[in-house]
Amino acid sequence: MHAMRWEALGRPGLGRRSLAAALAATVLCAPLLAGPASAASQTPEQAAAAAESAWPGLVTDVFDDRPMQDGAGIVTLEAPKRASDPAVVPVKLTLDPARKIRKVTLVIDENPSPVAAVFTIGETSGLTEIETRVRVNAYTDIHAVAEAEDGTLYMVKQFVKAAGGCAAPAGKDAAAAAKSMGEMRLKRFGAEEGTNGARDVAQLMIRHPNNSGLQKDQVTLLYIPAHFISDLTVRRGEDLVFTMSGGISISEDPNFRFDYDPKGAMPFTAKAVDTEGKVFEKTFAAGDS
Repeated sequence: MHAMRWEALGRPGLGRRSLAAALAATVLCAPLLAGPASAASQTPEQAAAAAESAWPGLVTDVFDDRPMQDGAGIVTLEAPKRASDPAVVPVKLTLDPARKIRKVTLVIDENPSPVAAVFTIGETSGLTEIETRVRVNAYTDIHAVAEAEDGTLYMVKQFVKAAGGCAAPAGKDAAAAAKSMGEMRLKRFGAEEGTNGARDVAQLMIRHPNNSGLQKDQVTLLYIPAHFISDLTVRRGEDLVFTMSGGISISEDPNFRFDYDPKGAMPFTAKAVDTEGKVFEKTFAAGDS
């Protein structure tokens, strides 16, 4: 099943637009690919075994069977063991700055499109923590695979009990979502206890329905086409903080909280592109919040 889902998605060489199109096409087939054993019909033990068995295929399809080391102490993945809302599951990644992590791939094994996001970290950003919110469609392992500057992969995982997140109805109606689509807000915070060194924290919020393609219109009962932010770039001054290539697993109204090396007052610029080719961009002056 996973090989079938990932034939178009897991191979290197796809451009960003092609990857987004492939993701959108894949989710239209997701109800057929889900299989007969739903999360509701499985015991937690069966769900855990299924999640474990899915991972080797994803290592092949997403990472080309590259060797991975135990990431304990190098990358930390925090997620609730039992999510209160499967459509909005908080996930936090913490990276060891000494390892010079340049990329992190977040994989939700049992989701219709397992790769939730790929984060590329700016070399001079000082970023060591990033948080977002994801949809979880079935009891599953969530894996974080961090790639260091020397190409070494480090893997950690967390089992999460949640189901139905990809098909959960949107939080706001389509008209309201369309009216505010693309609006951005940025909050800045001073250095917080627990951050790695003297790093400030910011939170970027983007209004977008991030439709998964598995949700139904509550009036017509027809599936709503997939429509989500596929690419995001955040800069501070001229320096890259991070980029994200995302899929259907990022929750409605994407939200990213991250730390950074302050290095004086500089503006932030955020640029997002969605699967319909719409571009949303905003610059936040050094004093804006």
